[in-house]
Amino acid sequence: MPESSESASSRSVSERAVVLLIGAVQFVNILDFVMVMPLGPDFAKGLGIESSHIGTIGGSYTAAASVAGLLGGYFLDRFDRRKALAVCMLGLVAATAAGGLALGLSTLLLARVCAGLFGGPATALSLSIIADLIPVERRGRALGAVMASFSVASVLGVPLALKVAELGTWRTPFFVVAALGLVVVVAALWLLPPVRGHLKPGGSASRAVGVGELLTRTDVQLSYLMTALVMMSGFIVIPNISAYLQQNLGYPRDHLWIIYFAGGIVSFITLRLTGPLVDRFGSFRVGTVGVVLAALSTYVGFVHYPAWLPIPALFMVFMLAMGVRNVAYNTLTSRVPDNPVRARFMSLQSATQHMASALGAFLSSRLLVDLPDGTLGGMDTIAWVSIALSVGIPVMLWVVEGRVRSREQARALAVPPAQGMAAPLSPQANPHA
Repeated sequence: MPESSESASSRSVSERAVVLLIGAVQFVNILDFVMVMPLGPDFAKGLGIESSHIGTIGGSYTAAASVAGLLGGYFLDRFDRRKALAVCMLGLVAATAAGGLALGLSTLLLARVCAGLFGGPATALSLSIIADLIPVERRGRALGAVMASFSVASVLGVPLALKVAELGTWRTPFFVVAALGLVVVVAALWLLPPVRGHLKPGGSASRAVGVGELLTRTDVQLSYLMTALVMMSGFIVIPNISAYLQQNLGYPRDHLWIIYFAGGIVSFITLRLTGPLVDRFGSFRVGTVGVVLAALSTYVGFVHYPAWLPIPALFMVFMLAMGVRNVAYNTLTSRVPDNPVRARFMSLQSATQHMASALGAFLSSRLLVDLPDGTLGGMDTIAWVSIALSVGIPVMLWVVEGRVRSREQARALAVPPAQGMAAPLSPQANPHA
């Protein structure tokens, strides 16, 4: 009996319920992360923290999530995934609530580190549960639905968090997200079946490929380098956007939710329209367009901003560029690993993403200064660093795509079509659908 069927049979639960619950877990997890940076100027003012430290606070989460992801890959497979997910989510809930109780920079940093230590493994466990409980012919659609939680968190979660903070205090969104997380944990424990198929002889835990072996592969090394460039070039700028808009450009705080709502909608649409373009024209061409757009919007927004340009329009172009670039890059990296090592590859890639994001955020904090007039100094510097890092992305896209295409063509020629070619994915299983 297949592992997914055996696991699901231990408790009567529909696949739709599993996807909904895991999507809710991811929504809380992602919202806990993405709301912190837009709220940065609020808690910086409330706690007497310099705005130049917002990047450090954002990076502390991703750095901790990276470390936890690497370490978790060695021991999380030893437990029932449902129980492990509950523990991680409870830890995230406690850490999020602790963030709302912070008294200064050090206590807020500690709370965000703890959130990352629990939030990082929660993401890996969520995707593992989907892979264990949903049959392969419907898994692509299920994963696509779960990953849509990022778009929902961006479109609805961040604007709502900003509004809640406006109605209450900067602490209120932390408490609201913690309460929502607690509800999700109870629902997951009550409704999800035990997930222990990987613990049986021959399960996924016994087929794990070592990290050292995986990292010796050139395609994997190049893919992770590309990942680092993509994340660093973005996160040297992203944590500081809210503070820059308010302090340097004078954008009203009570209108801030509007640009995040508009940007989230653009990102949501972009993620769905770019996939078919990548399938048709390839990751290198589409990704290069995204990189050029990102570089132009970064220059216009942070180096030489024209007063006549509406800020929401610029932010929407920036989110469009990031979406196009990220879809192209993620689609390409999904072709790098073979199926037997896909889980370990994705775990290490997640760790790479988090660490590169943290490095970008930490670097921005080192380059930015709070000027006497209340503005942020050094935004043009981090913009140029972001552009310089992004220059290497098209090169990596071209190299990795060429190597992957050559390998796929060689494999297609070596194996007879009747034996070696899988049936094409249905529209429901297409991750770009």
